[in-house]
Amino acid sequence: MDDLTTPVRQQHKFDVSKLQKYLSAKLRLSDNGALSVRQYSAGQSNPTFLIQSSTTSYVLRKRPPGELLPGAHQVNREYCVQKALFLAGFPVPQPLLHCTDTTVIGTEFYLMQHVRGRIFRDLRLPEVNPAERSALYVAAVEVLAKLHSLDLKSLDLEGFGKGPGYCKRQVSTWTKQYVAAAHRDIPAMNELSDWLMTNLPGEDDEVTLVHGDFRLDNLVFHPTEARVIAVLDWELSTTGNPLVDLAYFLMPHYIPTNFSIGNIINTFKGIEGIPAAADLISIYCTCRGTPTTLPHLNFYLALSFFKMASISQGIYARHLLGNASAPNAAQFGQSVEPTARVALQLAKRSVEGPGSESLFLQTAKGRAVLQQVQDFMQQHVLPAQEEVVEYYTEHAQSPQRWHTPQIIQNLKAKAREAGLWNLFLPAVSGLSQLDYAYIAEETGRCLFAPDVFNCQAPDTGNMEVLHMFGSEEQKKKWLQPLLRGEIHSCFCMTEPDVASSDAANMECSMRRDEDSYIINGRKWWTSGAGNPLCKVAIVMCRSGSEDVLSRHSQHSMILVPMDTPGVKLIRPITVFGQDDAIHGGHFEVLFEDVRVPSSNIILGEGRGFEIAQGRLGPGRLHHCMRAVGLAELALELLCQRAASRSTFGKKLYQHEVVAHWIAECRLLVEQTRLLTLCAAKALDTLGSRAARKQIAMIKVAAARMACKVVDCAIQVHGGAGVSGDFPLAQMYSYARTLRIADGPDEVHLSTIAYLELKDQLKKAQAKL
Repeated sequence: MDDLTTPVRQQHKFDVSKLQKYLSAKLRLSDNGALSVRQYSAGQSNPTFLIQSSTTSYVLRKRPPGELLPGAHQVNREYCVQKALFLAGFPVPQPLLHCTDTTVIGTEFYLMQHVRGRIFRDLRLPEVNPAERSALYVAAVEVLAKLHSLDLKSLDLEGFGKGPGYCKRQVSTWTKQYVAAAHRDIPAMNELSDWLMTNLPGEDDEVTLVHGDFRLDNLVFHPTEARVIAVLDWELSTTGNPLVDLAYFLMPHYIPTNFSIGNIINTFKGIEGIPAAADLISIYCTCRGTPTTLPHLNFYLALSFFKMASISQGIYARHLLGNASAPNAAQFGQSVEPTARVALQLAKRSVEGPGSESLFLQTAKGRAVLQQVQDFMQQHVLPAQEEVVEYYTEHAQSPQRWHTPQIIQNLKAKAREAGLWNLFLPAVSGLSQLDYAYIAEETGRCLFAPDVFNCQAPDTGNMEVLHMFGSEEQKKKWLQPLLRGEIHSCFCMTEPDVASSDAANMECSMRRDEDSYIINGRKWWTSGAGNPLCKVAIVMCRSGSEDVLSRHSQHSMILVPMDTPGVKLIRPITVFGQDDAIHGGHFEVLFEDVRVPSSNIILGEGRGFEIAQGRLGPGRLHHCMRAVGLAELALELLCQRAASRSTFGKKLYQHEVVAHWIAECRLLVEQTRLLTLCAAKALDTLGSRAARKQIAMIKVAAARMACKVVDCAIQVHGGAGVSGDFPLAQMYSYARTLRIADGPDEVHLSTIAYLELKDQLKKAQAKL
């Protein structure tokens, strides 16, 4: 703590005995010992103090003394927003009281709980290893995305700001702040202000809660985990355009070499582990489900630098007035003009996010991880296939077949040790959907490979649901063990008694009973339910009545622990006669008066289809790229067989029909790969809703293609192709099932037709 605090500086001293008397009355302190007060050394705005008794620690934030700029240092707003966020479960220190009585310590102040954790003042994070360095930055941008995803109405903060037009207000506000604090005329600041006002983004109507000063050093991380436990310094918070916050966080990535503003220094070059700006943008946008193409990024960055320059001018002005909050305030006066010049350089050149990359090009990190996966597959996974087959053959009639064999467990441990773990989830892996698409293709060459990397369905989809929509309690109880690979899960959606291709038909019911929900119904094709480590199911239930206005507002998703009384595994359902034990089977599951806490509901009643749309987009992409990998393997086997077998005096491939099959298969695989990569890029750059047509197209194309290629391979193998001597029969089973799983082809074709007609009509209207 000594490196973060100093004795209280002379200009900020106050009567500690008065404060103790006030706090004793308001908080009913039982500790009668004298309070210890130290001032935080960092922070240039509202002075901040660590208040300690013998048993408790608090943090006090107050207005600076003396004459202040209009509208600045409103600690009442900080208190208000922190209180709303704390009640919503967002990581902030708990606010305890707000005091407007200036007789207590001389200024208005508020008090909050002290949060113990790690604060990193050096943005290079030299004290941690590269892997944790990356994880800390990912955690930071993830919590920023979470902040921007909060609902203002539920926070009761709709009137906290002025709504749309935030960028224009920001330019105006910081221009006024700069002019009010300026000690001399700086032409670069005037030019920058004019450029910003004349180059405002055309669309500035998105309104979320924004922090206003979101930096790594305003975050408190868990003492041992890469997890944000508190976001600090809400003085500049308001409502407005969230991309202003994102650009401000990314600002250190764009500072020129040998240039610094306070403790923000461009020293990232050569620092291993700090994600590139494009990767952080991709993670942020994926978490929010928004496009990663940021056409106005240069504006947002220029605005961030302008804001920093104006803040620097204000800090220097407080130094001249003698009421600065930190001892190094004098140095900020020298950084105003250079900061403005950096902003002008950024303003006048094109700065784009990951959407500017070449067609289907992976990020540098994506290429590196792909190479690692390919090497791991060759060295460890593919050589283990024979032993895995032997295990399931030996235990085919035994309950032991539902257990994961030790060899796969060993491979999982190796993969996790190598950092090849949870690669499917951008917020954890730092990979884009396009990055992961190539990796999914590689793992599609082996039926159990996804499980080795903790990237297996249905766990991936369930983890995505919990990550995007789960409460903090749900994430802690279920998501974290799933991410660690300690447990498995299943997804209960399809029902035997209704036509589930229309998911609105589902009848499994869920009714509220005080603090619980009671579930009744029958599900089937519940993949993975046979695995003894399957500890929780996400169940789609009908929770609304028929008189609900929308058919798609009648269903909800809820978490049901598999050991809950009333949950019964009826039977494993076979696929072409096989029970698919390697994937935990596909079970029929009965729910009879199953009671679970109301806190187990995900997102809220009637939100089931909304959640499903967020779940199915990436999941379908993963299935399709694995199908491409499977087809590549089938084509490989086809060619080997065609080159090694002879009929009627010549090799099989010399028969024109077989040669044509090979050519047709190659065409189909390449076309499907490109279509699927196109869908992956659409997910990254446009978001899941805008990529609906591409996702529907690949779902149809990939399953059809895989069926066709495997079927050709079977035909070339003859009787061997349908035997257990080759993997083709099992591969065909998977490929054919894919044409039904996650919606039959016909449903997706209807979606494609609807969206295509809609697009064509838009084009026709645009020509009129």
